[in-house]
Amino acid sequence: EHSAFPQRHEFADAGRKAGLQIWRIEQLDLVPVPQPLHGNFYVGDAYLVLHTFKRSSATFYNLHYWLGRCDESTAAAIFTVQMDDYLGGKPVQHRELQGYESTQFVGYFKDGIKYKAGGVASGFKHVITNDLNARRLLHVKGRRVVRATEVPLSWDNFNKGDCFIVDLGMVIYQWCGSTCNKFERLKATQVAVGIRDNERNGRAQLMVVEEGSEPQELLQVLGCKPQLREGDDSDDEAADITNRRIAKLYMVSDASGSMKVSVAAEENPFSRAMLLSEECFILDHGVARQIFVWKGKNANPHERKAAMKTAEEFIQQMNYPANTQVFLPEGGETPTFTQFFRDWKDKDQSEGFGKVYVTERVARIKQIEFDATKLHESPQMAAQHNMIDDGSGKVEVRCFLIALLLFDLPDDLFFCLMMLDLQPLGPALYAICVANDLMK
Repeated sequence: EHSAFPQRHEFADAGRKAGLQIWRIEQLDLVPVPQPLHGNFYVGDAYLVLHTFKRSSATFYNLHYWLGRCDESTAAAIFTVQMDDYLGGKPVQHRELQGYESTQFVGYFKDGIKYKAGGVASGFKHVITNDLNARRLLHVKGRRVVRATEVPLSWDNFNKGDCFIVDLGMVIYQWCGSTCNKFERLKATQVAVGIRDNERNGRAQLMVVEEGSEPQELLQVLGCKPQLREGDDSDDEAADITNRRIAKLYMVSDASGSMKVSVAAEENPFSRAMLLSEECFILDHGVARQIFVWKGKNANPHERKAAMKTAEEFIQQMNYPANTQVFLPEGGETPTFTQFFRDWKDKDQSEGFGKVYVTERVARIKQIEFDATKLHESPQMAAQHNMIDDGSGKVEVRCFLIALLLFDLPDDLFFCLMMLDLQPLGPALYAICVANDLMK
């Protein structure tokens, strides 16, 4: 059931069906983003992204609010609280910042995330266009997570280590630097194909250009090509954070009538018993630039909203970069949160390698011993398949001699599987899979 809090008409379709829904915040209103344009974000705006999925007969939600680097509005946080109330407090909430999106968030967009210049204040709107006169440059960066950022159309923004999309409307050029990796090539292709199919309705021509082989038409737009700088791969692989002990736990409470934030524990691992269902807590993992907000299921709405606001202020006071901030309802904790608790146990969790108790009903199947040597004694089967099977006669087994040829060509490996000959096997090897006949 939805909560009794005031409801906005924009929420009417929220979470009704499984899948992804995106709204752009325009002057304190929520405007749906068309499905073909999912993954496009204006850097001057804020968005709400709701992922609804079903497991058995239950419905679950992940609610993200995304902030562009140029957006300083608190409207996204307000809408997030309201939608959370509308959905009965069930969503797991996430705060996403441009360039620092969580892996879960970017996983929603198979064609990657595209950052667009401008926003509502500049008059830019999410519409499915057929703009064949477009002129823009997208910088594609990343290995596992692709991000395409719109930058000024100039050679000054190119480098040898990355891929770029030069979108000229009728023609879309995918420019590949001489030292770019194959992952970026693949991701750049996905971005370019997405622009062609979703924004141009398939009418544009897609061309792949290697550094040093630029066509004259591209040089006419960009001008004479200067000496390009080398690429920087430092952003492609984020360093793993190994120090997980530097974390603190704070409690947010208004039991005394005024909101208070107090330290519950200075150092982890924490005890699960510290988390009271009547309160809200903030887990500060500054080393990883992450702030977790745990909302007790029995905490009052004032505490829940105060916890979110306090977390925002906490980031500013600690001078933390505005990375991903995850809001967690009780019962929806993720491993990145539970790792800080020494005695955290999930529901129905078994101890060690002990017996695992399965709650679902399983059909009982009677185990009957089976003797394969008695197969030839079945005249019924022999009659059914028109064969005489009494175990007599000549038995001969042959195996194929296979050669696996490996061709090493630039950037790719090609394999050729060749069947060369049949080789007879002796009786002792009838039941053995001969792996040594595989030649490289």
